[in-house]
Amino acid sequence: MTETLIDLRALLVEREDFEGSMVSRLREGLAQAPAQIKNLREISEVLEKRLAVSAGPAQKKIHLKIGVAQFYLGHMDKAVEHLKQSEGPLAAFFLGRAYNARQEFDEALKAFDKAEKSGYAAQQVQLQRAGVVRQQGNATEARAILAKVKDMATHNAEFHYQEGGLAEAEGDVVRATKSYERSVDLDPAHTGALFRLGFLNDLAGNDHEAIGYYERCLKHPPVNKGTLYNLGVLYEDSGIYDKATDCYKRLTKADPHDERARLFRKDAEASLSQFYSPEDEKVSMQWKQVMEVPITDFELSVRSRNCLKRMNIRTLGDLTRISEPQLLASKNFGETSLEEIKVIMTQKGLRIGQSLDQGQQHEFKLRPQSNLSPEEQAMMGKPVSELNLSVRARKCMNRLQITTIGELCQRTSDELMEAKNFGVTSLTEVKEKLTGLGLKLRGD
Repeated sequence: MTETLIDLRALLVEREDFEGSMVSRLREGLAQAPAQIKNLREISEVLEKRLAVSAGPAQKKIHLKIGVAQFYLGHMDKAVEHLKQSEGPLAAFFLGRAYNARQEFDEALKAFDKAEKSGYAAQQVQLQRAGVVRQQGNATEARAILAKVKDMATHNAEFHYQEGGLAEAEGDVVRATKSYERSVDLDPAHTGALFRLGFLNDLAGNDHEAIGYYERCLKHPPVNKGTLYNLGVLYEDSGIYDKATDCYKRLTKADPHDERARLFRKDAEASLSQFYSPEDEKVSMQWKQVMEVPITDFELSVRSRNCLKRMNIRTLGDLTRISEPQLLASKNFGETSLEEIKVIMTQKGLRIGQSLDQGQQHEFKLRPQSNLSPEEQAMMGKPVSELNLSVRARKCMNRLQITTIGELCQRTSDELMEAKNFGVTSLTEVKEKLTGLGLKLRGD
């Protein structure tokens, strides 16, 4: 028998007020089917239109509805924007949760204080506060808060989730796991506990269990980026490339500027059409041999040879992994040198930038090192613009088509110095920025 879907429109649009008791009904509805997420998006758009023609108290009520909807859709920036313009304990509580998700901990604490003072359930607020101070590094205060509300241990999933977080912060993985499992027993839809259980099993190499927990997270919004990244990688490791692609598609749809997700998606999509055959392997070996032919085997002008050497281009394969604009960005490398190299590549049935155009079909694509922590991997995936480089250094990044911090760290000092208008001052600036993050250029 087909389950009747909860009418989210009746819950959020047709009712004038949205109260705390309706949150559980909203969560239940979202967990029923993926189509409910689409419904919530459409409802949010309807509410936005109503907001434009509303005023006074009615406007504040609509801000609350939109803010809660955006929270469960995972759009924390929009959630904060609307919840700040609402009022009441429920608005303040969800504002605190949204700030916490954005890791704006001081603002989160202020919002939770306001929620408690305006009448939101004090113990629920205390549990959220314990999580915030723990993330700020104050485990002692978090422990003291949980001790004050220990009577909630008998029935509250959030209490055990916060207990698990504290145990994990203290290095007790066994106790943390038990707490998270108890949290899920009390509330099978507790996304935070499900994610941590997935993460801990992932670290322990229990891929099947980790996938199971991450997949359960997907059914209970809001879904964080870590869930989709981790699940996508596990799917790839298991050869389930279609599902991996779906994870990365969701990430790129949520943030079109997420370069890391875009690269992961491209790789997963390429794997969908890759099958093994002895003939393909033979062709691949022949291709590899051609790609490894050293540049020194060809007669080049001194200028071209020196330029390629300074750019650390040693083989024909290296030339397929660099674009013409990148070559021309090098000092003393002009159209004459470019044409000279094109002739050589044509003789071998190759062309400059070929691997880039083909998605590096015959080359392994750089992926984050497996020994990096999730935080370090996230840092490598951040856009290079976050380094706040000077105009000259930034233009160099554009000319070399360096878009992420990870791509920058794969360059050597000599390669950067080859870019036009990039000198010692710019190099020093880049190194200082990376050092501040605990990173460095390749070869340093």
